[in-house]
Amino acid sequence: MTMDDDVPVTVLGLGAMGTALAGAFLDAGRHVTVWNRTASRAEPLVARGAALAATAADAAAASPLVVVCLLNDDTVREVLGGAAGSLAGRTVVNLTNGTPRQARETAAWTAGHGAGYVDGGIMAIPPMIGTPGSLVFYSGSPEGFHAHERTLGALGRAMYLGEDAGRAALYDIALLSAMYGMFSGFFHALALTGSEKVPASEFTPLVTPWLTAMMTSLPRMAEAIDSGDHSAAASNLAMQATAYVNLLDASADQGVSAELVEPMRALLDRGVAAGLGAGDVSALVDLLYTVPAGATGAEKEPAGATGAKESE
Repeated sequence: MTMDDDVPVTVLGLGAMGTALAGAFLDAGRHVTVWNRTASRAEPLVARGAALAATAADAAAASPLVVVCLLNDDTVREVLGGAAGSLAGRTVVNLTNGTPRQARETAAWTAGHGAGYVDGGIMAIPPMIGTPGSLVFYSGSPEGFHAHERTLGALGRAMYLGEDAGRAALYDIALLSAMYGMFSGFFHALALTGSEKVPASEFTPLVTPWLTAMMTSLPRMAEAIDSGDHSAAASNLAMQATAYVNLLDASADQGVSAELVEPMRALLDRGVAAGLGAGDVSALVDLLYTVPAGATGAEKEPAGATGAKESE
């Protein structure tokens, strides 16, 4: 096997993220082959020393490590399908945003074509790639990951989550869920204050330390969720359900839509109805499962949980 330090790498897909990935590999001194449907997007990388392949199959054939970063899962299947004859003996690292189910299905398909498969979740934006602030989750073939770990390290901190190919996508989607939840609360807060002509830039400096202080309670909540003991509540669920009505009433009074925050009221009310009112709000997590906790694969995957980071 070629030593990891000398492994050439192919990048399929040159949207903003794919271009950043290829650039980071070039910066690390790797021989990089690139392919993109719109070939002109490769010109800046070619000027830096990358080789441009005419087809995805040619690109895959050029390197033992094939990194994929495309629009979505359908595009990945289409592109890899066209390169299927060139995949045997290679490791495919798919950094396209997707779901755990999609990752597991692609892993099985890739194995059927004689290739190792590693799925990834990029927790960074393109300008961060290759910097200490970039984190990339990986899961799937342990042999494939460890053979190319140093090469992949050019993209940022590499965190391997185990052999289940769906685990990286699960962590990726879960962190994005937390992020969008924060955004939704922030946007609603700014709409409330904006209804009184308070500039967003004036109110935001109060939001950051408040959220930072609230985040200190997350480890305690996590312990309660893991243990199933939600009895330690400085502010119990029933009280919060009662107080939450004020948020909705104030929104109506201020002429602000409650569409971002209304679902939480329904969940709080459901928690009280289920007899959880005396405990902590962390008990609400148990109400979110539509199948038994711990189920995996298609059995657990919510329909429509997809996204996209890339465009070609």
